[in-house]
Amino acid sequence: MKHLALSLALALVLAGCSEEQDSAGAPPDIGAGQTIAQAQCVGCHGLDGRGTAPGIPHMAAQDDRYLVESLQAYKEGKRMHAALRDMTTELGVADIRNVAGFYASLPPLKDTAQMPEKAVSPYDKGKASAGVCARCHGEAGNSTTAGIPSLAGQQPRYFVSAVRAYLDGNRSITGKEMLRELSHVDLESLALYYASQTPARREAPATGDPAAGEPLSARCGGCHGAHGVSHDSATPSLAAQDAQYLVSAIKAYRDRSRRHDAMLTDNTDKEIADLAAFYAVQESAAAERGEITVQELAAKCDRCHGPEVANPTMAIPKIEGQDRDYLIKALRAYHDGKRGSSMMHRMSLPYSEAIIESVASHYAGQPAR
Repeated sequence: MKHLALSLALALVLAGCSEEQDSAGAPPDIGAGQTIAQAQCVGCHGLDGRGTAPGIPHMAAQDDRYLVESLQAYKEGKRMHAALRDMTTELGVADIRNVAGFYASLPPLKDTAQMPEKAVSPYDKGKASAGVCARCHGEAGNSTTAGIPSLAGQQPRYFVSAVRAYLDGNRSITGKEMLRELSHVDLESLALYYASQTPARREAPATGDPAAGEPLSARCGGCHGAHGVSHDSATPSLAAQDAQYLVSAIKAYRDRSRRHDAMLTDNTDKEIADLAAFYAVQESAAAERGEITVQELAAKCDRCHGPEVANPTMAIPKIEGQDRDYLIKALRAYHDGKRGSSMMHRMSLPYSEAIIESVASHYAGQPAR
């Protein structure tokens, strides 16, 4: 009798699940979806699917599977938006399917393409900004002035953090006012440009013994790489750097006028000169592979989001003609792990703010489809 009762209960549960699955797979009721949209969605997305303010996505002609998954994610708290969380908690499975179907059924918006300025690659943007640096740091970032560091080939995250240290007063520098004129995106673009330049070879400096400096470099290689070529974007390369600059920088760490827990603090002046001479004559390399164009960035996105891609098993949004501010916010959310897509997190993780803005500008400037 107990077995019979258990079997009946299990059958009822399975039947309930089957009915819910069948309901979820039913075609949307467009009229019912329009009624929901009129009552709850038009304030932000309009009845025609147009975002009513910057940062609000357009929903017209969007992939219905993507809309369903997005609304369900807000309902379950996997995406954070206070108003959408409150709204979606009141919607059942059929309601979500219907409102998504309504917006997906609308024609693409005709005049959404936003091109406030030409979509410029971070490399080109950085190259344009580098003119003010060349007077001190040399053409393409290869310094020829003793005591002035080369920027060519330098790791981009380190470059940004070093400039921030100058701006915050943690390092001293002349010409700080020029740096203050750069936005964060400008600074990242400048970093990517210099990271793509090839460092020039250097002759042995007049002071210091490169051969004597080589064994001293063993303590540095764990962070700065073999022979001073770093493979960590947050750790500077030392190879082919100006020796006089290296001497002053290492002494600053030793004397605590610069702060870094892992830096050398017990070397003599002669050892520092030998170490700087060793790194100065090492061959270096660009930290980045070269020019990064908007077209190359978009080509990666088009593998999933392009108009020729049709995958019935995946809910992939259309992004052409989408609001630029919304695209920036969405890419930031994937970059920061605040949206639950492991694929998008991996794709966006290496992207700086400069690259995110370039990609967003490119797609916002395309006609919606």
